[in-house]
Amino acid sequence: MMNKDREMDKVIFDSRWFGQHGIGRFAQEIFKANDNFVRINLKGNPAGKFDCFKLTLYLLFNKEAYFTPGYNSPLFFLSRTYITVHDLNHIDIAGNSSQLKRLYYNFILKRACRKAKSVITVSEFTKKRIVEWSGRNANDVIVVNNGVSEAFNINATPYKNERPYIFMVGNRKPHKNEINGIDAFLRADIDKKVQLILTGESTQAISDLLIKNNALERVKFVGKVSEETLASLYKGAIFLFFPSLYEGFGLPIIESMACGTPVLTSNITSLPEVAGEAACYIDPTSLDSMKSGIEALVDNKQLQDELKKKGLLQIRKYTWDGAVNRINNIFR
Repeated sequence: MMNKDREMDKVIFDSRWFGQHGIGRFAQEIFKANDNFVRINLKGNPAGKFDCFKLTLYLLFNKEAYFTPGYNSPLFFLSRTYITVHDLNHIDIAGNSSQLKRLYYNFILKRACRKAKSVITVSEFTKKRIVEWSGRNANDVIVVNNGVSEAFNINATPYKNERPYIFMVGNRKPHKNEINGIDAFLRADIDKKVQLILTGESTQAISDLLIKNNALERVKFVGKVSEETLASLYKGAIFLFFPSLYEGFGLPIIESMACGTPVLTSNITSLPEVAGEAACYIDPTSLDSMKSGIEALVDNKQLQDELKKKGLLQIRKYTWDGAVNRINNIFR
């Protein structure tokens, strides 16, 4: 627990986000380090279609400041609301969300970003997009970078796989660009013993691509994994391949670096900001660029060692202690 210059008032913390991927990790790390946060006494999915009404009613009877680590917002009481927007992919990526979600962003969340006490986000890239989209003064949008969780470290146990492998983390959403990434891997002029391992399950489109290329044995899906297994998968990989078309931050980059594993990632959105000079970059819209990036890194031990050293230095910028300090300063 950090020392405080003065005591903070109690703040209602929307703990309903716990356990939901990147936002869940952000929520848990921020909450557990601050005694002034009080868990919200409200059930249900904070991203549910009726939650803005439930939350507004709750805050009518609970007068403390309200902090959400996610993108849910009340309709009123915004002057005591602190909202977190991790990215604007629902707005920026065509076809990436339902019409209802886009309406929520354009009418409720945009208004909340303009009127909330403060808006928190996780990268300078996303801050710039929030300011452009909502019209909020840039001084009121505060960047609080994600940190690296303790499970991801240089001493993680390498994943046991019969063949050397490149690792991809994703969720089959179109902006993760996984089909094109797999296609680039299959086209790359590399040792065919090298596998590509992905988290999650395959899809029909991916299966069709693998069958077409007679490559079912070259790509492996490991399903949903624990944080410990995820760290092992990073640690055992030749490198992380993260060809995303859009990220608000890019947690897999710093998780991989923390495990001492090189990173090959996209040269757009937040990814160059987060990875700095500690990664190799590709154009995720170009199969040739991705293919060349894979070929250039897979057997280059000197480059891999250089990226490993740079990555371990780069992740010093991303600590949960630092994130907690910045959050606490907002409430002082």
